[in-house]
Amino acid sequence: MNRQFQLVDVFGSGAFTGNPLGVVAAAEGLDTEQMQAITRWLNLSETAFLLPPTDPGADYKVRIFTLAHELPFAGHPTLGSCHAWLAMGGQPKRADAVVQECGAGLVEVRRGDTLAFAAPPLIRGGEPDEADIAAVAQVLGIERSAIKAARWADNGPGWIAVLLGSAAEVLAIDAPKTVERRIDIGVVGPHAPGGDADWEIRAIFSDGQGGLIEDPATGSLNASVGQWLFDAGYAQGRYIAAQGTRICRQARIAVSRDDAGQVWVGGKTITLVNGTIDA
Repeated sequence: MNRQFQLVDVFGSGAFTGNPLGVVAAAEGLDTEQMQAITRWLNLSETAFLLPPTDPGADYKVRIFTLAHELPFAGHPTLGSCHAWLAMGGQPKRADAVVQECGAGLVEVRRGDTLAFAAPPLIRGGEPDEADIAAVAQVLGIERSAIKAARWADNGPGWIAVLLGSAAEVLAIDAPKTVERRIDIGVVGPHAPGGDADWEIRAIFSDGQGGLIEDPATGSLNASVGQWLFDAGYAQGRYIAAQGTRICRQARIAVSRDDAGQVWVGGKTITLVNGTIDA
C-alpha cells in the first residue's frame, strides 16, 4: 500500500544541517513489527508513524521508533511529525497550537515562525548515583572530576546528563564506537558569551547491538536539559543550544521558559523529501 512519506530536517540552521526524520502518514494497518522493520530499513535515528487520535483532545497520534525500540516520546520526531502532518493538510482544532498524542500522553506544539513543543514532565529526575556518574565518565573517556554536575534527564529516552566546564571540553570528547551496556548520555557545556549559541550539547547513546551513536539534534534531551539548567540557575529565560558540531551538522535549538515555568523547545523544520512509501 502506498502511503504519504516525508523526510523532514529538524532543528537545522539550513537544509541538510539538522536531524532527519522519516514520517509515514496513514499508518493504520501497520503493526509494531512492521513499523520497526521500516525504521531499521530507513536507518535513521527515528521514524514516526502518523495515526488518527484516540484522545478527543488530540489532533493526531504518533508512534515513534528508534532502530532498537519504540519510544513513548522524543523531541525531534514531535516537531518533525507536526510539521509533516500540517504539510500533508492536517487541520488543528486550535489556530495557535497543535496537540499531539503519543505514548507519553498529550504534547502541545506551539505554532509561530518555528514550531516549539512543551517539554513533558520527567519520568526520572534527580542526581544519579556515583556509580552511574563514574560509568558515564568511563564511556566518554574523561576523568570523573571533569563532570561538574549530573542529573537524570529521562522523559522517554533514559538520558543521564552531565555538565562539563566548557563547550570546548564537550567537543573534545572522543567517544568509543562500542559499549557493553545500554546507555543514553547527554553532555552539556557553556559557550563563551558573544557567539550564536550559548550551550553545546552532545547526545551519545547505544543502539541496542553494542554500537555507540551520536545524534545530530535531540529534542528530548534539550527539553530535559533545559528544565535542569533553568531550575538549577545555570540559564535564565531563553538560550540557544548548538548540537551536531562534531559530526558536521549545524543544529540550533531554541530553549525557553515562560512565566508559568513551562519549558519550550523549538527550531526550524523543513521538508526535504516528499513522496510515497510502499508499506
